[in-house]
Amino acid sequence: MMSTFTHDPDALGAKVLSVALIGPQEQRRKAVAGALAGSQAGVTREFSSYPGFDDVPRLLDGGYDVIIVELDTDPEQALDLVEHICGSSSTTVIVYSTHTDSELLVRCMRAGAREFLTQPIAPNTIAEALVRASVRRPATPPAKKVGGKLLVFLGAKGGSGVTTIASNFAVALAQESRRSTVLVDLDLPFGDAALDLGISAEFSTANALQSFDRLDSNFLTKLLTKHGSGLSVLAAPDRYTPLRASDEAVERLLTVVRQDFDYVVVDAGSNLGSASKMLLDTSTVAYLVTQVSISELRNSNRLISEFFTSGRHKLEIVLNRFTPRSLSISEENITKALTKPVNWKIPNDYPAVRRAQDTATPLALADSPISRVIRQMARAACNLSPTPDKKKRFSLFA
Repeated sequence: MMSTFTHDPDALGAKVLSVALIGPQEQRRKAVAGALAGSQAGVTREFSSYPGFDDVPRLLDGGYDVIIVELDTDPEQALDLVEHICGSSSTTVIVYSTHTDSELLVRCMRAGAREFLTQPIAPNTIAEALVRASVRRPATPPAKKVGGKLLVFLGAKGGSGVTTIASNFAVALAQESRRSTVLVDLDLPFGDAALDLGISAEFSTANALQSFDRLDSNFLTKLLTKHGSGLSVLAAPDRYTPLRASDEAVERLLTVVRQDFDYVVVDAGSNLGSASKMLLDTSTVAYLVTQVSISELRNSNRLISEFFTSGRHKLEIVLNRFTPRSLSISEENITKALTKPVNWKIPNDYPAVRRAQDTATPLALADSPISRVIRQMARAACNLSPTPDKKKRFSLFA
């Protein structure tokens, strides 16, 4: 929920303070929000749960001047959160509780909290705390976060395996980078990334695109589904939903997710729509997934000729279901057909893929020839060195 209020410039300065209000107990959180409104506090974003430690960098990227945290729901978790925020930034942290506990107050101060407020909180009390926070605010605001990296997966033909590779790449990237990562399923209307990941999503890409005019960070958070690996997912609709998304809608969606996440992985499928040029123009890297067949190599050549000859877009070619001993087309002719060398070769391992589909467990979470290559792709995307191959050591006693 977002609420905007007007400051008294004489009290708090010309710049409006930005306030994040974190409180799992709704009634108490709303009471603080009311006090903020009465004190003419500024812009407030409400969080209905404590962010995890992995989510703190994303919280701090919001550039809040003040973060207000409720203690009562889980004092230990709240204190850990306060300490984590204060150890990572100069943001003023204020805590609130329904009772005064001297020991808890001391622990809050040691964790880095600047103010301890006891409910019910009068507007003038919170106004005075905000005045003190305004005085402590740095004269030079922190630099605005650069948009997250956009990594787009597209296929030369339906059935190339784009979704399998994109979804497992996103899981591996979230784990290897340890940074905020989201998978956006734009393979409409039949995207099935959620199925590959074994998750059920209440909301979808369609909700975001149909309401793009009100899409912001707060709205986006409500549409996302969290995977057990730490990956956030904006899934495609689980029902057939015909949708003609405008370039403006897709651009707005990408803008919002790149503001909120360090890595944005897009499953664009093989049916590139009108927004394809914009999608590729804004991408950090585009991964073209193809296989060794005349039709797919021909389609790949068309896509490369249309979008990737100028050198403006970084392209990496992924050869899926690769079996070197049974190639009907030589690797030399594959390179000639693509006009570019292949960057990644995903081995053909049907049993591992079938097992992952049957158990709804991503390939990236188990060791296999496929997962090893995908994990190396993810490490390269986040500028980590490749993991060494595990070679069997020579032994006289083997």
